[in-house]
Amino acid sequence: MKINVLLLFIFCFCCGQNKTIDGIVAIVEDNIILKSDLSQMISITAAQNKLNLNEPVVYKNLEEKIVNSMIDQKVILEMALLDSVVVDESEVDQALEQQIESLIFESNGKENAEKLLGQSINSFRREFWYEMQNRLIAERYQQTLLSDVKLTRQDVERFLETYRDSLPVVPTKVQLYHILIKVKPNEQSKQATINKLTSLRKRLIQKEVSFSEQAKLHSEDIGSKERGGELGWVKRGSLVKNFENTAFTLKINEISYPIETEFGFHILETLNKKGERVKVRHILIKPPVTKLDTENVYNFLDSLRVYEIESLVDFKSLSEKYNEDETTKKVRGNLGWITPETFYIEEIRQAINYLNVKECSPPIHSSLGIHLLWIEDVREGGFLNLIDHYSEIENLALNYKKAKWFNTWIQNAKSNLYIYKQGY
Repeated sequence: MKINVLLLFIFCFCCGQNKTIDGIVAIVEDNIILKSDLSQMISITAAQNKLNLNEPVVYKNLEEKIVNSMIDQKVILEMALLDSVVVDESEVDQALEQQIESLIFESNGKENAEKLLGQSINSFRREFWYEMQNRLIAERYQQTLLSDVKLTRQDVERFLETYRDSLPVVPTKVQLYHILIKVKPNEQSKQATINKLTSLRKRLIQKEVSFSEQAKLHSEDIGSKERGGELGWVKRGSLVKNFENTAFTLKINEISYPIETEFGFHILETLNKKGERVKVRHILIKPPVTKLDTENVYNFLDSLRVYEIESLVDFKSLSEKYNEDETTKKVRGNLGWITPETFYIEEIRQAINYLNVKECSPPIHSSLGIHLLWIEDVREGGFLNLIDHYSEIENLALNYKKAKWFNTWIQNAKSNLYIYKQGY
């Protein structure tokens, strides 16, 4: 009876407004899943996973998977609300912005993302906020439930014995440390670039040339040069510090003097401001690096290798002092256990096969700069075994046990809730 009353209410409301009825896919207690919600989630998921929705089998499989996932989320949400699980509004705002930024990136731009969504980003932000809040509540509750699932060593051994033949073959891994020093242009090269941008700024102020055309001609920011240097609307905190400070300090339509960032030298023009957002365009020129600049870095690192590095302790200490990779500097150059075949720096990927364990490498060039490498240990690949791969097997076993436990839990939860699902 509950569903008939609900459908009648929607029908009467829409007819009174002279609007098309949005089809219902499923209902969980008082939570309705509409076809428009489903279509939007299908589009977003396909974009993020680069799926071709023109293939009927792909579309059908994805549709069924998302419907079931949306129902499960509503079931978890119902149970979470019974336990009074809440999330802060700031958490919802942050998660929503990350979702939007990811969607824009995967769609190759805001315009494409809005086409995909069938609405503006601002409209999506308003409408999706409560959905994101519900999603975070459901995720938090699910994590709380699963945190109680534990493993014993006997569980791990039994899992390996049962699923040995279907478990993946693991690749060889190495425990890798590095020191990176970036090759920087010399002072003469920097000054020549500053002079060039200063001259260009003067011509722009005197209206001899247009900013847009000069950006297309001179800017080395590949992402913005074809748009005349425009970055569009950007929020505070999303730009490198010096660039951001200048963009928010400039008056509207004022062109800055050359400023330096980690990317090179810029002149920029602030086109508009709204609160914590600014619309800005820029021209980036990178000072050229000379052969001598490269040789100086290479020779410095080689001298460290020859005269100062005899052990991993020495290597870590020097990484803490000289490493210009800010992410790994904090952990003394530790890149962790990496898979050489898939490591993201190609030159290191190729070099690893020729290096000795527990020995400092010669300086190695990459697109990021010049590195010293230290391989501390090697974990041979192959079929999983408890001696070499206990942690990997433990993770697989734990995930399996959690999935099995959760499947039982959600089936029990569904049996106590009203659920309507159209023919999917």
